[in-house]
Amino acid sequence: MNKPLRHGYTTGACAAAAAKGAALMLVRRAEVAEVTIGLPAGVSATFPLHGQHFTDHEAACFVVKDAGDDPDVTNGAELHARVALIPRLPQHTNGNDEIVIEGGVGIGRATKPGLAVGPGEWAINPVPRRMVEQAVRDALPGFTGTIHVTISIPDGELRAQRTLNARLGIMGGLSILGTTGIVRPLSAKAWTDTIDTALDVARACGCKNVVLSTGRTSEMAAQRHLNHAATDAATGEPILLPDEAFIMMGDYVAYALQSCAQRGYDHPLVACQFAKLLKIACGHENTHAAASELDLSTLLGWAGEAGLSKAVTATIAPANSAREIVIASNFDPALLELVCDHAMTAAQRHAPSLTPRFLVADYNGAIAFHGP
Repeated sequence: MNKPLRHGYTTGACAAAAAKGAALMLVRRAEVAEVTIGLPAGVSATFPLHGQHFTDHEAACFVVKDAGDDPDVTNGAELHARVALIPRLPQHTNGNDEIVIEGGVGIGRATKPGLAVGPGEWAINPVPRRMVEQAVRDALPGFTGTIHVTISIPDGELRAQRTLNARLGIMGGLSILGTTGIVRPLSAKAWTDTIDTALDVARACGCKNVVLSTGRTSEMAAQRHLNHAATDAATGEPILLPDEAFIMMGDYVAYALQSCAQRGYDHPLVACQFAKLLKIACGHENTHAAASELDLSTLLGWAGEAGLSKAVTATIAPANSAREIVIASNFDPALLELVCDHAMTAAQRHAPSLTPRFLVADYNGAIAFHGP
């Protein structure tokens, strides 16, 4: 019997817990072993603290992020919080009390518009920022003056290299994220949030259209193809599409198409290899979990109905994979056009307003076919 998957906690929840722990040490003048905070999901969670140290006006500790059974880049990361108090002077009775939250080592900064925080700001999203503020206020209810909170992740810049942060315009480290405080195991939310953010950045940067890719190989093929094909009429120089126009959608094709429609990108280009194209054509919302045997059987039926050549249909019947078929048929244009037509129909079931164009990558880094 399979065990249920464990949930985990977001970087925002861990940062808030560390900040509360540091603040409590300033109140108690003693180390604090663990803290409990309320999460936006409506539940509370308790976090062990590590690395505690404090002085009269400053304290610091960290929480080790536990992402549960979710394969998360930040799992095991140390979320450090340093809290410093600057009391209001007695003569400043009308001064403003405030909590200042900044990033430290390993926290990225936004460099592009369209993100949840503006260009130049620390990549600490609004909900985690509110969580940190509330956690600190709970620990220091009577304090008057300025509370300065610094959040850091010692290896955050290294971990960020395994994310899409740089493409999204978050430079120098990780983001502090989370809207509920809880990471659901093996959820799609991290991917779909990234798709939404990438599309928001593309729109804010003025991209007229976007290219959705199922993987990096297809994306690079599309970049080479499109940047070579588009030239300035006056100068003959290549017109390079901005990096922001290229959106890595992974397997979440239906979500990405719907997200495009919501943002007015009605003619997105979709770059993929033939196996993913066939899954899209068969109507799968997620191209990872489809049963290939059913897809190949469907393809054989389409080929017969369309009257494709015997040479092409003969490659389908005995094949064990879509890749085997497209290589054996030498990327036959009639076969690719047929599957692109079905992919268009399937895409419009997910997002009726869209008319996507498909770019089919071969296995040598080039685009073998582009739909009408």
